[in-house]
Amino acid sequence: MVDNKKYSEIMHIVFDIGNSNVVCGLYDGTNCLHVWRWETIKNEESRMYYQKRIVDALLEEKIDLLAIKYVSLSSVVPYMDDSFVEMLSALFKAKINKIQFDSYPGLSIHTDNPDEMGTDLIANAVAALYEENDDTIIVDFGTALTFTVVQKDYHIQGVAIAPGLNTALRTLHGSTAQLPEVQAYLPASAIGKNTANAIQAGVFRGYIGLVKEILQTIEKEKGKRFKRIATGGLSGVLTPLESEFDLVKKDLTLNGIRLIGESMS
Repeated sequence: MVDNKKYSEIMHIVFDIGNSNVVCGLYDGTNCLHVWRWETIKNEESRMYYQKRIVDALLEEKIDLLAIKYVSLSSVVPYMDDSFVEMLSALFKAKINKIQFDSYPGLSIHTDNPDEMGTDLIANAVAALYEENDDTIIVDFGTALTFTVVQKDYHIQGVAIAPGLNTALRTLHGSTAQLPEVQAYLPASAIGKNTANAIQAGVFRGYIGLVKEILQTIEKEKGKRFKRIATGGLSGVLTPLESEFDLVKKDLTLNGIRLIGESMS
């Protein structure tokens, strides 16, 4: 039998279902014990695929499934939702908190269609404000590159969206006959000496300029300097951008899902 005495009574497992990865975080109170990242599987085998990985991950950490008191998830892949929630309901005795755009009543979304906003971006905003309590721009380096502008009074002002780094690399490869698919890597020179380096130089150096330009333009429009937070799986790739950010919080989204999930329980 697993010994859970070293853990508190508020074990919480959270899931961030994205287009490229499903990221899972295990929390003991506010302390993140472990993060797992699995490829997003979009076929009829996905339920068994994730069920096995969740069970194996918790067994490896010596966590009894009955010790999980809260289960929360954010998803931007709608056709996976029902199957995933059913799978979680079968695994855990806890209530399943599926985050919607209006799940956090204290947060106001000032866009034309608030229900269109991804719940991952909402989770980012909640976590950023909880941790920093300041007007903030959150840049999420994921499948899409997103810039979420949120005020410290919990008002989301809007979002800018561009293709993510890997999305751009795959699109360039898939749309051309002679250009290869290359790794996410920032070369030392802005001038490539072979095709792979040329693509990396163009895409990665281009993204550095893109991020700087959007940050500067947002702040110019708003007439002030915002707290800047980078997050997402690729947030550590573009090292020349480190000085542009006040914080790099790779798992910001998971913490936001945890916070919103706890408010729903």
